[in-house]
Amino acid sequence: MTNSKSHNTRLGSVSRRAFLGTTVAGVAMLSTPFVRPSWANERKITVRDPGGPFSAGFSEAFYEPFKAETGIEVVGIQGEHEPTGMIKAMIEAQSFTWDGALLSKSSHQSLVNLGYLEPIAPAGGPGKHLSEVPESLRGEFILGNDVYATLIAGRTDVLGDKMPKSWADFWDVDNFPGARALRKHPFDTMEQALLADGVAPADLYPLDFDRAFASLDKIKDSIDIWWTGGAQTSQLLNSGEVDMLPTWNGRAQVAVDEGAPVELVWDGALYTYEGWVILKGTPNADLMREFIEFCAQGKQQALYTPHIAYGPTNPTAFDYVDAERAKVLPTNPAYLPKMVAVDTDFWGANKDIAAERFEAWLLS
Repeated sequence: MTNSKSHNTRLGSVSRRAFLGTTVAGVAMLSTPFVRPSWANERKITVRDPGGPFSAGFSEAFYEPFKAETGIEVVGIQGEHEPTGMIKAMIEAQSFTWDGALLSKSSHQSLVNLGYLEPIAPAGGPGKHLSEVPESLRGEFILGNDVYATLIAGRTDVLGDKMPKSWADFWDVDNFPGARALRKHPFDTMEQALLADGVAPADLYPLDFDRAFASLDKIKDSIDIWWTGGAQTSQLLNSGEVDMLPTWNGRAQVAVDEGAPVELVWDGALYTYEGWVILKGTPNADLMREFIEFCAQGKQQALYTPHIAYGPTNPTAFDYVDAERAKVLPTNPAYLPKMVAVDTDFWGANKDIAAERFEAWLLS
């Protein structure tokens, strides 16, 4: 475990004001490895996406227009959440179900540490559109595609004035009663437990796992459902099966857009980004680089926002985003100053040990 704090957990060298002014455990092996037949069309790439509204949004924003412009077909396949285990298996077997994937920055970092990703830019360096994305929202092995927040979402029709407004409130089952769900993963859950226990955002990293699990012990018996995927949280909120849960703002917004009486709490939300990566050794790495350069365009990123309430990473996207929709995106200046940046470097170094301990804790 690292004992030093991340040197860069904010929006990096691009100031928040400047950005806002223009302007988130896999299987150990594959049971049936996918091998492309020799006659397959070489002008074709396959990418992992989260499914649901992402599939529709990415088809409109990226897959279809990229094929129209370049002739390269993009097939999006819904993959399990945080599929690092599946990606490791593909690379080690050199059998590529996917050429690239949309991953959280934390998951991407754990794969970078293993040397399992290809650089996203061509040998000559980033293209025009890649260069438009702030350096804090891209890296050598990832193009940030969308900024997202993990926040509290609750049913106002049930909770009324007992709607939790902080992680401490969420942990306070006596004064804020209601059916609860938590994520079945250490990402975000550890931070929530520490914030609920009184740790200041500035002191959050490196995470004190002992304190986090002690905090989780206090609420464990009050958790009705341990959720494993974003679409599941939208369904839980829509159906009223739970009254409150932490989830990604885009997944909570799906429930709001479908008419559910759901409130999103931005104070204390955790934010980061997810982006496109290229699997090490894929024969279609250069085609993936063309695709990633295309996805970096602001006008293309704007097209997914009607489907997914996440913030584009290219600031020029906001020239094309509907004004009303911009109000529910995490990069809205009304929200970002209230949120806490996730330290993905910490998670890149500690993901596996945290996941192992979390699974053991769930079974205890």
